Amino acid sequence: MDILVEKKPVYYRYKYPILGGIILVALLLYTFSLVLGSKKLSADSDNLMIEEAMIGKFLEYVDVEGVVQPILTIKINARESGSVEDIVAEEGAMLEPGDTILIITNPDLLRSIDEQQDEWEQQMISFREKELEMKQKSIHLQQQALETSYELDRLKTSFALDEEEYRMGIKSKAQLDVQRNEFAYKTKNSALQLEGLRHDSIATIFRNELMRAELERERKKFERSLERKQQLIVRAPLAGQLSFIKVTPGQQVQATESIGEIKVLDQFKIHASLSEYYMDRITTGLQATLFWQGEKYLLRISSVVPEVKDRNFDVNLVFTGGKPDNIRIGKSFRIQIELGQPEDALVIPRGDFFQTTGGQWIYKLNADGTKAIRTSINIGRQNPQQYEIMEGLLAGDKVIVSGYADFGDAQELLLK
Repeated sequence: MDILVEKKPVYYRYKYPILGGIILVALLLYTFSLVLGSKKLSADSDNLMIEEAMIGKFLEYVDVEGVVQPILTIKINARESGSVEDIVAEEGAMLEPGDTILIITNPDLLRSIDEQQDEWEQQMISFREKELEMKQKSIHLQQQALETSYELDRLKTSFALDEEEYRMGIKSKAQLDVQRNEFAYKTKNSALQLEGLRHDSIATIFRNELMRAELERERKKFERSLERKQQLIVRAPLAGQLSFIKVTPGQQVQATESIGEIKVLDQFKIHASLSEYYMDRITTGLQATLFWQGEKYLLRISSVVPEVKDRNFDVNLVFTGGKPDNIRIGKSFRIQIELGQPEDALVIPRGDFFQTTGGQWIYKLNADGTKAIRTSINIGRQNPQQYEIMEGLLAGDKVIVSGYADFGDAQELLLK
């Protein structure tokens, strides 16, 4: 007899495929939760730089490398053309004002100076001769005036005697009239001679002044020629070091040609190049600091070169106090140029997180320090040591500032 077999449910017959499907769905859901949910990564806190955000003095400054240069460099130029006869000073020599650097010879110039000297001496002789002639003429005129005056006085006395004789009846009226006319003529003639002497004296003085002025011009001309002779000797205009001479004995040089250079070493300046980013904020007078072997030296910006080359511009700084003992031309120092005054601000130390995050976010630790959560921040000003935090952190918050290259896009760090 046939036995009735109870038919089993469908799920029982397909229990293994169904169980596998459930497991597969669970795995997919877990995977999606990992993908869509926050990513977590374990990190060793001992290998990380953990810093605390705090309120402190923030000083915005630029840290640059500066090179020592002389405060002043003087170009030495030839004042006269000629050939180099002798180089007296050697390169690197320390010079005082007036020290001879080199000697130039110019036969044509020397010949011209000798000719001017001869001309000057001839003019001196000619002036003395003309001056003597004018003096002799003046003396002669004075003698004539004296004789005329004497003759006039004699006629005056004689005419007075004639008048007395006329009154006594000794002389006639006709004779008195003759004497009167002669006396009147002599009086007018004497007056004219005196007037001529006065005009001649004035003319003599005027001619003498003209001659002296002409002689003075020739004297100055001769002195200038002598100065040109002195300029054949090239001398140091001020104290300093002769950095180089670019001529050789026998070389022909032209007037105004550059032949050397003197560096003034009693003071120094620091030359530095800055990014064009700071162009609008760097002005003359800004303070700067040089740190060397534990000592601090103060400087200020003395000049700013406005021209931008290769996205940089140049500045010069001078010491406002002491300077390092071993300072030398060409030596490099680190300089901090201050862009303002210290201000209270929320700051954190610099770290490599900025290169990865662009300063948009940072990992902030929770209260017990077991994990760090990605937190958005807003960074304001910065200097080579600090960042100013505008938003996203509070004083006392601890953050991770290093190791970001290994974190990827993790949202949380589980600290061990």
